Amino acid sequence: MSVERIYQKKTQLEHILLRPDTYIGSVEPIKQNMWVYDAEMGAIVSKEITFVPGLYKIFDELLEKTTPSVFGMTVAGIPVEIHKEQNVFVPTLIFGQLLTSSNYNDAEKKVTGGRNGYGAKLCNIFSTKFVVETCASESGKKFKQTWTNNMSKAAEPIVKDFSGKDFTCITFKPDLAKFKMETLDSDTVSLLARRAYDVAGAVRGIGVYLNGKKLPIKTFKDYVGLYLKARDDEDELVLDDDSKKPANSVVHEIVNKRWEVCVTTSMKGFQQASFVNSIATTKGGTHVNYVTDQITDKLMAAVKRRNKGGIEVKPFQIKNHLWVFINCLIENPTFDSQTKENMTLRAKAFGSTCDFSDKLNSTRNARRANTAKSAAFLNLMNANDAGGRNSKQCTLILTEGDSAKTLAVSGLSVIGRDQYGVFPLRGKLLNVRDAAHKQILENIEINHLLKIVGLQYNKKYLSEEDLKSLRYGRIMIMTDQDQDGSHIKGLLINFIHSNWPSLTRLPFLEEFITPIVKVTKGKEEKSFYSIPEYEEWKSNTDNAKSWKVKYYKGLGTSTPKEAKEYFADMRRHQIQFHHEGPACDEAILMAFSKKKVNDRKDWLNRAMEDRKWRRQQGLPEVYLYEKDTKTVSYSDFVNKELVLFSNADNERSIPCLVDGLKPGQRKVLYTCLKRNDKREVKVAQLAGSVAELSAYHHGEPDAPVDDNQPVEPEWYCPILPMVLINGAEGIGTGYSTKVPNYDVRQIVSNLKKMINGEEPEELIPSFKNFTGTITQIDTHKFTVQGNVEVIDNKTIEITELPVGTWTQAYKENILEPMLHGTEKIPPILTDYREYHTDATVKFCTQPGRRQIGRGRAGRIAQEI
Repeated sequence: MSVERIYQKKTQLEHILLRPDTYIGSVEPIKQNMWVYDAEMGAIVSKEITFVPGLYKIFDELLEKTTPSVFGMTVAGIPVEIHKEQNVFVPTLIFGQLLTSSNYNDAEKKVTGGRNGYGAKLCNIFSTKFVVETCASESGKKFKQTWTNNMSKAAEPIVKDFSGKDFTCITFKPDLAKFKMETLDSDTVSLLARRAYDVAGAVRGIGVYLNGKKLPIKTFKDYVGLYLKARDDEDELVLDDDSKKPANSVVHEIVNKRWEVCVTTSMKGFQQASFVNSIATTKGGTHVNYVTDQITDKLMAAVKRRNKGGIEVKPFQIKNHLWVFINCLIENPTFDSQTKENMTLRAKAFGSTCDFSDKLNSTRNARRANTAKSAAFLNLMNANDAGGRNSKQCTLILTEGDSAKTLAVSGLSVIGRDQYGVFPLRGKLLNVRDAAHKQILENIEINHLLKIVGLQYNKKYLSEEDLKSLRYGRIMIMTDQDQDGSHIKGLLINFIHSNWPSLTRLPFLEEFITPIVKVTKGKEEKSFYSIPEYEEWKSNTDNAKSWKVKYYKGLGTSTPKEAKEYFADMRRHQIQFHHEGPACDEAILMAFSKKKVNDRKDWLNRAMEDRKWRRQQGLPEVYLYEKDTKTVSYSDFVNKELVLFSNADNERSIPCLVDGLKPGQRKVLYTCLKRNDKREVKVAQLAGSVAELSAYHHGEPDAPVDDNQPVEPEWYCPILPMVLINGAEGIGTGYSTKVPNYDVRQIVSNLKKMINGEEPEELIPSFKNFTGTITQIDTHKFTVQGNVEVIDNKTIEITELPVGTWTQAYKENILEPMLHGTEKIPPILTDYREYHTDATVKFCTQPGRRQIGRGRAGRIAQEI
């Protein structure tokens, strides 16, 4: 290769086109979280978009050059005259020749953004067509010039006489091919639209038009409201007393002509949106630090005054809850790159100061109160019509956690947000049927639901007309299609039925079902909403193995595309609960009342017998949701769906008699045996292996086979009955068990006797290293006692505790009350000391003098 090809010289224009990232940033599409304008919400929101930084920058450069940075300043026309040194018109020099600028005089203090002489020329260079029109009243001339082919070709300027007002108009057509694009996509448009709103908010007194419509932003505070609208809708809703309107909490101050600041609370760590001379500094900079440090210091001082002797609060903890909006004018600002996202000028060179008044202090209490309220409604996405005239038509979608909320939010893009809200539940709702009144009143999740829906205790909702008093006229339950999801549905039904039974007779509760299995073959696909339905199809379909099977392990495994498909077919996925009479009330009561334990046992026994009989007959299991199912009665839900959770709860919670293991323990043992590790392994690594090797599918109670490959045994067959050696304990639904440990030597001896046809001896519980006594008091009952000894009248020694009793719990529940006394019992100990080791227990207690005098040491020992 010749030296001429190796070493080349490029013109400035050629270099910009060859190495654009040096001047405008990357010309490759990237994915990044950005603040964009959401036209549907009418708000500025943060979301991940795909955009080209270079395209965004050339638009931004032009926007900065044509935007006045000071209130009252107009976009003046450019002098239409020949530049004597360069012998070209001034507009041609500014927009068509590189390294020309009015900002090279560093001695002049300017509050603009230009500095290096590239600016608008970069937009010209990356455009297929670039047109400049301007008029300056001083010269009385109107100028127009067109550049094409990336500024390489310039048409002759057209200059005419003109007597109107000053103006400058720039039209350009970006060279999309250089940004790997064919058209402007929705993500890019939403990003550029946000910049238009930025200008409307950052510069007072000007009108900004977007696609022919004037933006309704008159002040910086109006602009900040676009961010808060998104926050109130999606993350931190604060409801007024009438539960109808979101109440924003924001402190706003116009400090002086060069500084305007808004502050509010943030639940997502420190956030900022700032402008320097109308330039969006998305990464912040020294001006943000300057303002934030002042606010933090003021709040720190207030916290210290109110929190004397309390927990020390650090400045970073306060900063992490701030959301700061800054609009400022800085003299000759400097940035860390041509993209101008981060200002680097030191504060002493700003040319002005930002000294807050006492307004920040006077509004602090209001912000504190609203912060507490907003935290209470974290993650509620409110329906636009909720609490208004159309609230009866509004539906609140209650999801099982945040991942399910994400699925629902994706679906709302299909059905809209006017009449649909989303709120994720944190775990399972309290069973309020027999809960204490205080426990219910203090339950955060229940209080959230009451406030969001607008429900009131002791109020009767007897007709659909009464639903108009609620913020939401309907609740839709959206959970995983597994047994735990069924339990969550049941708990919500129980909550409504327990407090407002009449609501179960109205079209108030419904559910949204999603597939649990999907099979595909080429372009053909089938969805199944229960495992029995899938198993029936598989047994009746030839070559079922040729279909590709996808198990949905919770709603989080569905894609946004699938979510939109679900919501586009609401009739298939929306199931209404309906009341069929007293049987429905009895079914709900039986499932959740503590008084119905025996009825639950009979209910479970019948269900297990029916399941066993159907298997023996080769019949498919009963499933609730068929293709044409539109409604489900409460009794059918309890007897056909909730019963599956109760059975699964017993299977998960009560160990198997054969190997003494619960399914979760068996999965871990199976994985460990299969891994055959020779060294220690981290818990996180083992957990991942268990999930992979046991291949558990939601909704499938026993899955020993996955894709015709053995996954795990239904149970192990030990030589000795491990359920007796290790003991077993578990509490399920309607049933529980507790089997103590027995001596392995006695078990072996009894097995030998049974093999030889002899009667086995009665087993007595035995616990390794336990030195206390175990006494049988009934056929299946034993008393376990620790060891206590009276050393002398001054000392009682405890050397063993009952099995399962921890030293800390014993000390807090037994010895401490004896030492300090209670309302009913006076103190009987003066002191106690601890001499435990890792394997032994030893308390030395000292009775009081009155107890010693009466010779009660032995009685105290019995009480201990």
